[in-house]
Amino acid sequence: PRMEEMVDAFCDSLRIERNASVHTVRAYRVDLMDFVRWSGREGVAPLSATHRQLRRYLGELDRAQYSRTTINRRLSALRGFYRWLNVTGATDMDPASVLQGPKQPKSLPHVIKPADMAKLLSVHGKRDAEGREREQSHVDMRNQALLEFLYACGARVSEASGLLEANVDFASGQVKVFGKGSKERIVPLHDMAVSSMRAYAIAARPHILKGRACDYFFVSTRGNRMGANAMRKMFKDALRSAGLDETLSPHDMRHTFATDLLEGGADLRSVQEMLGHASLST
Repeated sequence: PRMEEMVDAFCDSLRIERNASVHTVRAYRVDLMDFVRWSGREGVAPLSATHRQLRRYLGELDRAQYSRTTINRRLSALRGFYRWLNVTGATDMDPASVLQGPKQPKSLPHVIKPADMAKLLSVHGKRDAEGREREQSHVDMRNQALLEFLYACGARVSEASGLLEANVDFASGQVKVFGKGSKERIVPLHDMAVSSMRAYAIAARPHILKGRACDYFFVSTRGNRMGANAMRKMFKDALRSAGLDETLSPHDMRHTFATDLLEGGADLRSVQEMLGHASLST
């Protein structure tokens, strides 16, 4: 029970001091509680654990065929936890700092080909893949605006879901989004995205809301904020309609945005700022 309280206090510090997201805090707590339960079974005292005992824990994860990504995430959680325990004076042991996780193979992110992107953007567009005009419903206009937005500024789906109507500036062709850790950044939009988003804002959004108030730009058919999961589902449905690989995700739109910018001559630093990455290497 005492270790569970310490894990909860550590997670509170992540949320309050580092402004970590709900998902990050939840993942850290799950990982650390798994270690606490393992310690109980093995008779290990977490506050006085040695690096050999932690290595044994990671070894058991490996033998249980956990992925390298999961094992490295568990180790990262342990490192952060023991650093916090040191700072708070709960222990002067830091067994996790000397451990190294398994090496992961480096792989390039998925990128959507230009021809496939054209198919995807035609699913809800004014014209179909053959260039024929089609009538858009209000939901089509919203979905088209969302797809154009994701491709136009490389936003995370969580950032699209959290986009406020007040932070869309059509006159300047830019938006203000809030990324991880509530860091805000301003990203420019290309003309096609501005056109789709303005059409949705003027002609479709009021009809979807039906007089209800909502501060968020992308809204559900019930007049609420359109959630990230609903956006992912819409994206999968659009992939299916376009006949594209359904393993693609909205995050691949982000990778494609970055790749297209670099191939178009943008400098790496500018791309980093538009994506909202803290590290240039990312």
